[in-house]
Order: sequence, then C-alpha cells, then structure tokens
Amino acid sequence: MASAYLDISLTIEGLDRAGITAVFNLYKEPFLSTVKGALCNELWVHIEDVRILHGFNSLEDAQGYLVSKLFNTDFMTSLKPYIIGNPNIKIYQVA
Repeated sequence: MASAYLDISLTIEGLDRAGITAVFNLYKEPFLSTVKGALCNELWVHIEDVRILHGFNSLEDAQGYLVSKLFNTDFMTSLKPYIIGNPNIKIYQVA
C-alpha cells in the first residue's frame, strides 16, 4: 500500500486526451521499473482535465521523483504540447 501520492492535474483541450494518454502509457513502465519507491501509476481522464496519480512507498520517494530526469526532462517535456498552462502538482501523505 502506498504511503504517499503525487497528484498532477493538467488542464487540456478535449482532443488532447489522446496525446496525454499516449505519453502516460509511454512512461508508465519506466516509472514503475526505475523510480525508487514507485508502486502504482494511474491516469484519470475528465472532459476538462486529466489527473495523473503516482503512488510511492514514502514521501521522500515522491519528492525524489519530482527532481528526477525522468519526471522533468522526459515526462513533463513530452506532456507540454497537450496541456494549457502549468500543471498543479501536490504530494499527499497517507495518514
């Protein structure tokens, strides 16, 4: 069971859901197999936005992912063409 979650909310235009889904699917396996403490990764799609939820063993693991090359250079750069504005990023710790 995850002890911390990284929640990324992205505002999109309707047709860009397919692009976001493709990027999510491209990086799902590398996230799960290479990121320290990574447990799960889900994409929630809505007409106005999408949310990407990453589960981690610890708060420190979630914070570490936020400063990683995979997150900043690969994942977020690949998402930029599909999003409007900046993502809303939050880390939650399970109580």
